[in-house]
This record gives sequence, C-alpha cells and structure tokens, in this order.
Amino acid sequence: MSTPPVQKTSPTFVGMPKFPTAAREALANTQQRSNLRNATHTIREKRAAVVAEVPEWEALRLAGAAAKDEALHHLGDYLEQVEASLTANGATVHWARDADEANQIVVDIARSKGVDEVVKVKSMATQEIELNEALEAAGISAWETDLAELIVQLFGDRPSHILVPAIHRNRTEIRDVFLREMATFGRPAPEDLTDDPARLAEAARLHLREKFLRAKVAVSGANFAIADTGTLVVVESEGNGRMCLTLPETLISVVGIEKVLPTWDDLAPMLQLLPRSSTGERMNPYTTMWSGVHDDDGPQEVHVILLDNGRSHVLADSVGRQALRCIRCSACLNVCPVYERTGGHAYGSVYPGPIGAVLNPQLRGTASEVDQSLPYASSLCGACFDACPVRINIPELLVELRGTVAQQGGHRAESAAMKAAAWVLSDPRRLAVAQKGATTAGRLIGKRTVRSVPGLGAWTDARDVPTPPKETFRQWWVREHDGREGERPGPGRADGIPGKEGETR
Repeated sequence: MSTPPVQKTSPTFVGMPKFPTAAREALANTQQRSNLRNATHTIREKRAAVVAEVPEWEALRLAGAAAKDEALHHLGDYLEQVEASLTANGATVHWARDADEANQIVVDIARSKGVDEVVKVKSMATQEIELNEALEAAGISAWETDLAELIVQLFGDRPSHILVPAIHRNRTEIRDVFLREMATFGRPAPEDLTDDPARLAEAARLHLREKFLRAKVAVSGANFAIADTGTLVVVESEGNGRMCLTLPETLISVVGIEKVLPTWDDLAPMLQLLPRSSTGERMNPYTTMWSGVHDDDGPQEVHVILLDNGRSHVLADSVGRQALRCIRCSACLNVCPVYERTGGHAYGSVYPGPIGAVLNPQLRGTASEVDQSLPYASSLCGACFDACPVRINIPELLVELRGTVAQQGGHRAESAAMKAAAWVLSDPRRLAVAQKGATTAGRLIGKRTVRSVPGLGAWTDARDVPTPPKETFRQWWVREHDGREGERPGPGRADGIPGKEGETR
C-alpha cells in the first residue's frame, strides 16, 4: 500500500480572540449568517414537530435528567463497573487524566499496529483533545468519515456546530472544495460534480469507501456507555460510523467519563430524547452498539479510553455539574439568538453555543480572556433550558459563572459596579441619598432619552438607559401622608407602610 499524504488538520482554537472580538468579525460575514439562519431554523422546526408528537415529553426529560444525575452522583462506582464489564467482554480499558495522556495512548496503539492512517467516527471528545493534530505530529493520517466533518477537514477549517460541523458552509462552497481537494487525499470528485445534495453525498461516499475498506485501525467516541453491560453506543445518520465500527481490525474508542449511564433501561429515554432534539427525527437511522471483542465479528481488538480532561473538576461543583448531563444534541444552539448570528467559531472551542458557554469555562478554567468572556455570550433569554432534553439550566450556570469571573477580577467595570451597589444598598441612609440624587437627575433630564453613559461602553451604546424617576416611593409617601415618613407599620406589616389594625399581607 502506498503511503497516503498526511492530512492537513484544521487550525486549533488555541490563541483565538475573546468572544466579543470574534463575534464582531462573524457578524460581518453576511453569507455565514444566512447559512446559519437557514440551517438552524430548519432543524428547529423539524424538532418542534416531532417533539409535539410525544405527549409525555416532559416526563422523558425528567427521566433523562434523573439517569444522568444518578450516574454523576455515583460516577466512581459506575466507571469501575463499566471497566469490569468491558474487560470481561475482551476489551482493554485505559484511563486518561488529560488530553496528552489520551492522545499518547491512541498514538502508541496505532504505531503498534504499524499503520500510517486511521478512519474516524465523528467524535466531540477527540476534537476536544485535538487528536487529529497529535496523530499528524506522529506521521499518521486521520480521515474524518462523517460527511460534515469531511467537509470541514477538506477546507482546513474548524467545526462550527456540535451536530452539523459544516453548518456555516453552503452547497456551492462544498462542491468547490470537493473538486479542489478530494484528489489530493484519495479518490477525486467527478469532474461534472454539481451542488445537488445527492451528487455531493455520492462523491463523498465513493471517496470514503476506499478508506473504509483498507483501514486497519478506527477511532470513535461514544454517545453512551452502559455500566451494567459494558455496552458503548453510537447514534448517527449516514452509516459511516457503522463502517468504522465494524470493518477495521482494531477499534479505539475515546469516551468522556460523563457518558456513563447506570443500566440498560436508562438507554430507552435517551434514544427517544436524542434524535428528536438533534436531527428532528423519531429515531436515528443507525444505532451501533458494541461491548468488546466477538470472534469473527467486528474488530478483534477493542480499546476504550476513559477520558477525564477536566470533568472531575466540573463534577466537584454542585451547581456546575449539571453541565455534564449534556448528550451533545445541539438543541440549545439551534434556538440561541446569539449563536444564530455569530456561529460556532466565535466561542473559541469545539463546544460552541450555550452549552459551550458554560462547559468550556468549567473544563478549562477562567484564566484566559476567551473563557472569561463566554459566560457573557448570552442574552439569558432561557430558550436553551426549554430546548434541553436533559433539563440543564444553562441560564443559571451562566449567572454563576459570571459571578466567578467577577470574583476573580475579570470584567472590572461590572465588578466595581456591583461592589458600589452593595455598599449603597447595605445602608438605608446611603440608599436615601442615592435615591435623592437619582430623582434630581430625573427632573433635570425630563423626557429626554439617555443614550450613553460614560464608563459603561458598548452596553449603553446599544441600549437606551431608563430615565431616572422624578420621585421615589419614599418621597411620594411623605408627600401623600403629610411628612409622616417615619410612621411605624401596623400589626402584621413589615414593609414600613402604615396599615389598619390587624391588617396582614
């Protein structure tokens, strides 16, 4: 077999600017904004239709959240059970504390097999640890076989969506890159290729088929890992995953430790929640399950790498750990008004959108400008919580993380404003002085609109600031009650407003 050229990997997210800077650039890309709007609205409408068919949808959400919480609250026990079950089934289990350890394990296994290429199932975990870059550094080509991932790889681009990585590209762009790049890395695209989706899919299928048939090693992730049976599960729509998971002699699966489910029964609600929330389908066209080595059936050597890479840190946070419920459906991205306008690249991570805004700062910490800015990449409209199939309260996590960023010295203007507000509100006399100043300003301003406040920058440049009232409630009370501001409340009243004898609220 001739040595294939090493695939040029996508640029990494390391070194990207913080969200406001990246978002401003993305907003200027009108073609991308059009692509994103069309795609997210189509998926959103399909999802709404199939969810409406399920009268017990909320009960399914609760069951999914409960199963994930049970696994997270006893994660150590279930991980040991997964390891024991997989080992009993003939698989080899590895533990990886971080990306470097996981990448080295994969590289060592590939080298031990004497291969210079691997085929890959779409996997967020391997993108998170930048496995393709590690394999390239070791002289091993990593071929993405998911259609959207193949498109991203041929462009030398980064994924922009959890479910549809090439959502920011249109059909014409895809046809052009197929014609330009496919021949470099395998079977070329037909010269008469059009931008018809069926023709594009056919070109990709023919290009990938030769890679499936010659590959000796495959790399996958997993959507779920069942503790009591040691079963790993991948759901997909194209069949490329089935090819990777059954044809090669050696299979390496990189699985985040949060993917564990306690029992086989817990898989049932997930297989109803995930396809409806992700692709707007009642069920996935392909659901592949494997639990180890089976004679003369599928890979004869199976390795499972259980990946931490910051997840234990998230698990330790009683509020933040709910982000680990995420089943990577991308429903929150498809309803997010911020994501729809900026796309995924602006988030500086393989995990974009609302879930990325809460998961990245927890996995990576808030030391960088990118991760400090992500909790603010939201309008807090709450649509993400309503769409989430496992009820992750993303707005709550965003607010918690904003507090963390402020406490660590990030967003100094906001932190200073909150400290000043706390100082004023902690003393009634200081509050009365502040209110008097505000009403004086209100009378001076009159009916004019305040369009900018020095020191608050872009926040007030984009909003009209409410005009201060001309009179506070205290001042109104004094005026209406002959100056009796200090009159004590009647029995049962605790708000300082006089009441009739025996009146309660």
